[in-house]
Amino acid sequence: MGQACEKQTDIRASALELIGNTPLVALDRLYTGPGRLLAKCEFMNPGGSIKDRASYHMIQKARLRGELKPGDLVIEATSGNQGCGLAVACSVLGHPLTLTMSKGNTVQRAIHMEALGATCIRVPQVEGTYGNVTNADLMAAKDKAISMEKETGAFFVKQFLNEDNIEAHYTSTGPEIWHQTAGRVNAFVTAVGTSGTFMGVSKFLKKQNPKIQCYVVEPDGCEPIKGKPITKASNTLQGSSYGVVPDLFKYEVMNDTITVTDEEAEEYMHLIGKKEGLYVGYTSGANVCAAVKLLKSGKLPKNAWVVTILFDTGLKYTPVPESLM
Repeated sequence: MGQACEKQTDIRASALELIGNTPLVALDRLYTGPGRLLAKCEFMNPGGSIKDRASYHMIQKARLRGELKPGDLVIEATSGNQGCGLAVACSVLGHPLTLTMSKGNTVQRAIHMEALGATCIRVPQVEGTYGNVTNADLMAAKDKAISMEKETGAFFVKQFLNEDNIEAHYTSTGPEIWHQTAGRVNAFVTAVGTSGTFMGVSKFLKKQNPKIQCYVVEPDGCEPIKGKPITKASNTLQGSSYGVVPDLFKYEVMNDTITVTDEEAEEYMHLIGKKEGLYVGYTSGANVCAAVKLLKSGKLPKNAWVVTILFDTGLKYTPVPESLM
């Protein structure tokens, strides 16, 4: 008999080891050229979005610094995706988690967070409508989190101010894109919320090759990074484009901005599903639309590779009965 094959197992220790190393897919059916459109499949993280990366990294760094002790309560204000990511990390690491979120953010996010053991407090909207959250709505959720921090002494993640948010993408998302393209990436395109993804990835890519161009995606009428007055504070890009320049954002790594309308974001969200078989959210639609505009603009070589992000699963946006809103 021949020698027995040596067997090796491939078992992950927890959901935390499922975060990152997401595939980079070519959207060749949706966009046929010139150039090539590549998308990072962040909806494949266990919490369903790119926010898993920063969530785990921010919690781990706080634990390493001693700011967060075993069993301590964690609090954060969220539009949903960061909350889901924190719920993944906190459930595995044993931290009770309380999240505040505007009622304008889709209820599926609250259901997801609570299914992972978190408590989600849905804060009434100030000026937006369901599915359209403004900066004032976000501030109401943040104010609720701040008051709870004072009452409980919990660890407040503060994703909009936390430099570990940027570091998460500088050490993971950026290097993954660089290696997956074998350094052939010409441009990076993404919408911004906290700006952690944009800043971390852009910093890393430009360190490898300063010629790589990095673009911010903003919705029409809400373009503070471009420096235009806000004429439409409410838009469909939940979790981004709140009408203010994020605290973590720095212009030094940005080449320009690209404007996308709500209608274009929705159109491309559906195109990604119908042509590529990927069900993603509105911000992913906006990212892909902006990448197509850039590739068609003539600003890049004809054989350019443009990388963008598919932030989250479209299941977080499916319409629900009004009784649940």
